[in-house]
Amino acid sequence: MPAPLTLPRISWGDPASARHALLVHGLGSSAALMWRLGTALADDGWNATAVDLRGHGDAPRALDYSVAAYGADLAATSPEHGGAWDAVIGHSLGGASSTAAASASPGWTRRLVLLDPAILVGGRDAAIVRRSQERAFADNRIELVQQEHPHWHPQDCELKVDAVHRASAWAVEQTSAQNTPWDVTADAARLTVATHVIASDPEVYSIFTGEVAASVLASNSLVTMSVIEGAGHSLHRDKPDETIRQLREALA
Repeated sequence: MPAPLTLPRISWGDPASARHALLVHGLGSSAALMWRLGTALADDGWNATAVDLRGHGDAPRALDYSVAAYGADLAATSPEHGGAWDAVIGHSLGGASSTAAASASPGWTRRLVLLDPAILVGGRDAAIVRRSQERAFADNRIELVQQEHPHWHPQDCELKVDAVHRASAWAVEQTSAQNTPWDVTADAARLTVATHVIASDPEVYSIFTGEVAASVLASNSLVTMSVIEGAGHSLHRDKPDETIRQLREALA
């Protein structure tokens, strides 16, 4: 894997907890936007750590924005006192990067939970992702975020604006450009830990659905899946309560 960068962290819960989870955000997002999951895990007695991915938030900038590079950074990340993560929860790009990390470093985590992960992105989905990011960087007013996502918590709207402001537009652009094809299905097939995918509703918009989902599930018996009805790709912001409920089930 590529040489790793050291990623900045924020955390929720007691650092002395016996259970440690890593939260990994998606493209154009930030560690802070994982706050609903971090708070819920802390309430359940976990110590939850979120990182800014390379090119995002306060993380170092680089030239390599391949999923393999994102994964190498994650594989080099461990709980404060060392050892394996008890769980890694990754959304979208974070889900793909976590899949790459867990595949390359089988002892890195004991469990994966992937939130509508970007395991295979091409064609229509690639165009949707690219246009969404271009639109966010072209006009980052909170009023537009609120109009597009009227049911989001106010802090999610605030933090989305902050995430776009602090991310490198070039890094986000290059993440799409350098991952052609964007495909970590082979990594998913090699996973050796229990992995649960919480997918969003294809009737709204899901990046993990149809033939992609069926192929991943068929390739590895350790991978299971559930769907959150009525949620779009950012399911932890669209339907936070149901996302947390299903996350707790996956971690039980």
